[in-house]
Amino acid sequence: MSAPTSPTTREGEQSAPDASAAVDASTAVSTAVSTAVPTDLPTGVSTAPPRRRTGRWIDRWDPEDESAWRSGGRAVASRNLWISVFAEFLGFSVWALWSIVVPQLPAAGFALTVDQQFWLIALPSLVGATLRIPYTFAVPVFGGRNWTVVSALLLLLPTTALAVVVQDPQTPFGVLLGAAALAGFGGGNFASSMANISFFYPEREKGKALGLNAAGGNLGTAAVQLAVPLVIVAGAGIALERAGLMMIPFIVLAAFLAWRYMDNLATAKADPRSFAAATRNKHTWVISFLYIGTFGSFIGYSGAFPTLLAGQFPEVTLSIAFAGALVGSVTRPLGGIIADRVGGTRVTIASYGVMALGAFGAIRALEAHSFGLFFASFMVLFVATGIGNGSTYRMIPAVFQASAASADGAPADPAEADAVRARARKAAAGCIGIAGAVGAFGGFLIPRGFAASTSLAGSLVPALWTFIGVYLVMAVVAWAVYLRKGSALAVARI
Repeated sequence: MSAPTSPTTREGEQSAPDASAAVDASTAVSTAVSTAVPTDLPTGVSTAPPRRRTGRWIDRWDPEDESAWRSGGRAVASRNLWISVFAEFLGFSVWALWSIVVPQLPAAGFALTVDQQFWLIALPSLVGATLRIPYTFAVPVFGGRNWTVVSALLLLLPTTALAVVVQDPQTPFGVLLGAAALAGFGGGNFASSMANISFFYPEREKGKALGLNAAGGNLGTAAVQLAVPLVIVAGAGIALERAGLMMIPFIVLAAFLAWRYMDNLATAKADPRSFAAATRNKHTWVISFLYIGTFGSFIGYSGAFPTLLAGQFPEVTLSIAFAGALVGSVTRPLGGIIADRVGGTRVTIASYGVMALGAFGAIRALEAHSFGLFFASFMVLFVATGIGNGSTYRMIPAVFQASAASADGAPADPAEADAVRARARKAAAGCIGIAGAVGAFGGFLIPRGFAASTSLAGSLVPALWTFIGVYLVMAVVAWAVYLRKGSALAVARI
């Protein structure tokens, strides 16, 4: 298949993607790795057409060339996008496997403490969060198509391991823990997938493409939580190994499709400088803290919700647990859309308030042993985390542009003003990459919070009160830094 005719990759700094369309902070990890491109050619000037070489590599890819984009570039990008969506969907599914397998372990004969169950839920999130940044930089090193094949095949490790270890109730807990840790590969897949797709699309369509890619991936959590309880009980008894085995044919298919139809882009370059610039900026760490409360809560509650239902309301079918991850995924774009109208900080603060109300509702439900109130309260929590994800992500480019202008003033020289904006875009890209990784650690902290609360107090209530307190602290921090009258960025209406 021939590549479309297009000029050499457009040179210059790259702006942050459209936050209202993208649905996860990791979308801009991709921006961070795509900002390092040469600067010796003006925009739209072609020196040579792209060409394919062995290994499905495409040289001189430039999605900003509108003529080439219309004449074939869009088709190439779309083909890579939809295969990426499928592979990322499987990555999220594998990442969430243990969240729905763990509450089924006692029925299969496993004698685990509550603390041990929450360790099995939390560890995949810890590993996945840690892998996000190295997975992002794997795309420029190995090629997007090549790494999609490799990262998909790596999912065979956690699925096969799960299928083996859950067949024997006498399996040592350490072995179970090791198998659960392997599921973190699925969380790493998200970052590399988003980074790869960012290289294929022009700025004007990048937000939509990354939003589709992220949404397709996030739905994997809901899908696996819906499917596994049904698959493992098909026939007689409980066959937990099917939770891993059911994924294997799809993983092999994803790897084959990536090998056969995806492309590597020679123009994809990494830029570690954007991460370095972000680490030196205080706003990176403020926003990373805020993002633990939104994205981290979504991942944490998604992982813990099935086990919470099984422990508190064993009479309820676990298949209903998928609803939390589903509503949290589909409401994410709303946060960015609303933030575009009223400001990201205001929406984020409101999200923390609604999350606190949801957690309070869950406390009252536990006290009254009301499943209806408990389920409704957690749906409120999931909706608020989804909206908060979009709004917090929307804050990042605005914060860095405003802080750069505040620090450097408004340069009269247009070239100097462009340089200031370029530095802000670079730092913002690095910030979102870091915040995406830091935020994912919430997927570890929330299950461990529930475990500690249950072990020390015999109840989930202390953990929920703690989460309420943390949300209130985060709301105060967001207000003090970005809205408080007299603060450096208050006039910017972040």
